[in-house]
Amino acid sequence: MKVIAIANQKGGCGKTTTAINLSAALSQNGKRVLLIDLDPQAHATLGLDIKSQDSLYNSISRLTPRKLRIDNIIKRVEGSFDIIPSNILVGTLEQELADEIGRELKLSEVINPLKDKYDYIIIDCPPSLGILTVNAIRLSNELVIPVETSRFSLQGVTHLMDIVMLIRERLGHEVKCRVLITMFDSRLRHSFTMLSTFKKNFQDFLFDTIVHVNVKLKEAAVYGKTVSAYDKYCRGSKDYNTLAKEIILFDKQELEKSKDVDLHTMSSKMQDLIREEAKSIFTHKFVLNASEAKSVYVTGSFNDWSLDDKCRLRNIDGRWETEIPLTPGIYEYQFIVDGVWQEDPSNPRKTKNSFGDVNSLLEINS
Repeated sequence: MKVIAIANQKGGCGKTTTAINLSAALSQNGKRVLLIDLDPQAHATLGLDIKSQDSLYNSISRLTPRKLRIDNIIKRVEGSFDIIPSNILVGTLEQELADEIGRELKLSEVINPLKDKYDYIIIDCPPSLGILTVNAIRLSNELVIPVETSRFSLQGVTHLMDIVMLIRERLGHEVKCRVLITMFDSRLRHSFTMLSTFKKNFQDFLFDTIVHVNVKLKEAAVYGKTVSAYDKYCRGSKDYNTLAKEIILFDKQELEKSKDVDLHTMSSKMQDLIREEAKSIFTHKFVLNASEAKSVYVTGSFNDWSLDDKCRLRNIDGRWETEIPLTPGIYEYQFIVDGVWQEDPSNPRKTKNSFGDVNSLLEINS
């Protein structure tokens, strides 16, 4: 399963058009696809003529009086293509999540249970670089940046890639960036000049597929249809079908490459080093009984008190647990239950910290 965020803080670049029609094209190529409309303007929702009073807001927000499971929000578009619609309330999540611990993981918490149901999850991001976009990039394996062939687009791509680098450094999450040329007008010499500039600057990240200017793409959105449903023989439909095939082929090749790398390809010396290192690592299971909790993390001196997916506990009938590999030593830790820090109630070993609070103590023996 692959998650692709489609983002660009610059408007008018074909971001939502790409999200809608790439999703449809992937579905028509036999893939199960979920489109997440994360834009408070709800252009993807409107562009597919989806009518719903509910959105991601109802699954993520703690303030909503209408709390819903994510399964109850999903709407079928066509075939194996589903959508999670958006509305204006999604925009209030930026402010609501601003002071929350683990705010960049809120979308992941909601969407992760759906990953086995889909081959591709496509996220139509807001035209900004706020908390919602960071959530989308944090959830994704790949970031697609749609750009029209203009001078101003170059700076926007560079800035967005800087944000991706920051997420990798701060959150330890690797995302592959790829640039998609959209709204390409082959009648203009300027278009080819800018295309050469993009190839020079982003040759390692550029899709082979180019999406050309096509009035049918705009007409389809007006009628609330995907371009393939509106006119499957038009240039826009063919371009997005080609893009879907390029993505599917690329993912297949990457999968084959990963299968070729295993322990047998390593030198015998490297294998010995790995086995020796593994002997000094022990797995410890952290457990907390909290049937009413919505999310539970564990963090401590073993990971410099950081917060990421590796320290998120799984809920098994109200019993939250996770296993973390640790080397021998003494560690301090706490649980974070729905954003509130607390000691381990089942562990009698405790110590005071510099904040006047209490940390639980854990000793791993060799």
